[in-house]
Amino acid sequence: GFLRNGKQLGIICEDNKYDFRLQEIRDMKEILIIKPGDEILVECNFQTLDRTEITFVSLFFCLQIFNCF
Repeated sequence: GFLRNGKQLGIICEDNKYDFRLQEIRDMKEILIIKPGDEILVECNFQTLDRTEITFVSLFFCLQIFNCF
C-alpha cells in the first residue's frame, strides 16, 4: 500500500500466490500519483513452515523483490 501523512490511501498490488520462478508484470487498475513525502509499504511473507533446515535469504533476493519500486 501507500501512505500519505500516516494514513494508508490504498493497496498498490497484492499477490498471495506469487511464484518467484514466474515473474510477471502487474498492470495497475488506475493511475496512482505518488507525491514527495508519501511512503510505500511493502510486506513480504516467505512460507518456511514445511522446511526442516535453516532457510537463508540473501540481500540480493530482497532487492530483486523490491526492484519494481
